[in-house]
Amino acid sequence: MSHPLLTDLQTRMKKAVDYTLHEFSAIHTGKATPSLVEGVMVEAYGSMVPLKSCAAISTPDPRLIQIQPWDASLAKAIAKAIQEANLGFNPIVDGKLIRIPLPEMSRERRLEFVKTCNKLAEDGRVHVRNLRRDTLESLKKAKLPEDESKRLEKDIQALTDKSIKDIGDHLAHKEQELLKV
Repeated sequence: MSHPLLTDLQTRMKKAVDYTLHEFSAIHTGKATPSLVEGVMVEAYGSMVPLKSCAAISTPDPRLIQIQPWDASLAKAIAKAIQEANLGFNPIVDGKLIRIPLPEMSRERRLEFVKTCNKLAEDGRVHVRNLRRDTLESLKKAKLPEDESKRLEKDIQALTDKSIKDIGDHLAHKEQELLKV
């Protein structure tokens, strides 16, 4: 039987793992992907909007990101927002298109990104452990029979271990991607 505490914990841990993976996707490995810029906030029509909601983002080749604004008048604002986001990119406005050539990454830069990934992974693991702690406290307050309480504790630990392993697996994959030359 599945306990509501476990169901809630499982949902929250999945969100923590997904968030960590989303953060990993924002770190570029030298290969162009739309996720590198889609979260950049652009000033459009008097408010700040994410780039992906005001332009089509594509990667025609592995070293180039191409952005086509829905409204051509936003091209300069998009280029400015990308520069201000401090992503290390230099956008080129070409009429209605914005092209972002990706520079070749140095070994030092790749190692910096590996450190950043390790920090993000540790933040994710800490969040998962905090969720476990909070759930265990809720379990103690629930005053369940001892045998059910022990079983739930084991299940909580199993969920925690699985979530931490998922983060570790994705970290190893991202490190491998970053260090592959």
